[in-house]
Amino acid sequence: MNGSIFFYSLNGDGSLEWIGSAMIWLLLVMSVANVVLIALSAAANARKGVLPVGSPAALRELLAAGRYKDAVERATRGEDDFSRLLARAFGHAAGGAEAMARAAEQGADELLAARLRGLERLNVLGQVAPMIGLFGTVYGMIVAFQTIATTGGAADPVLLAGGIGTALVTTFWGLLIAIPATSAYAMLRNRAIATSDEALAEADELIAIFRPREDAAKT
Repeated sequence: MNGSIFFYSLNGDGSLEWIGSAMIWLLLVMSVANVVLIALSAAANARKGVLPVGSPAALRELLAAGRYKDAVERATRGEDDFSRLLARAFGHAAGGAEAMARAAEQGADELLAARLRGLERLNVLGQVAPMIGLFGTVYGMIVAFQTIATTGGAADPVLLAGGIGTALVTTFWGLLIAIPATSAYAMLRNRAIATSDEALAEADELIAIFRPREDAAKT
């Protein structure tokens, strides 16, 4: 098979089929964008950006030692979601441990929602690409049937090859984009949710350190 068919569409007489080629080129650009977007999304949602290894233990040591100011400063300086959760929780320390827990939970929901909105681009790409491929399929079949009609039903298979080729190649590129995009979206989305839940659980464990002090103050 001539590999060039995957990059442009030809009419049966060998001339360039502009509409079919334009759809193929659009899908080619989308395939490159898909690879870049998957790589960027994976990097943006890496574990170190949500719950870095060692961060909960370091903050737990500071709180256990009574170094609350250092713990607040460390959380405030942090650029990961876990640090942001604790920074927000510490900001509500005056309201007690329950207020801190609610603040952390609300912060986790907001941060997770922002991450999922960023991943939604992959989902959109995975939905749109096969639709463009389907459009190309319908267009290619229309071209093939028009060829049959204009030749009175005695079309040369070579003349039909242009339309059929457009139909199949656009479907090929649409699926080649959609399958990785939707797969990456599902995996990254599930990982983001799981890591966010883990970060919130770690934050709740640290906030629990303040509860015995509250109970002792009440008694």
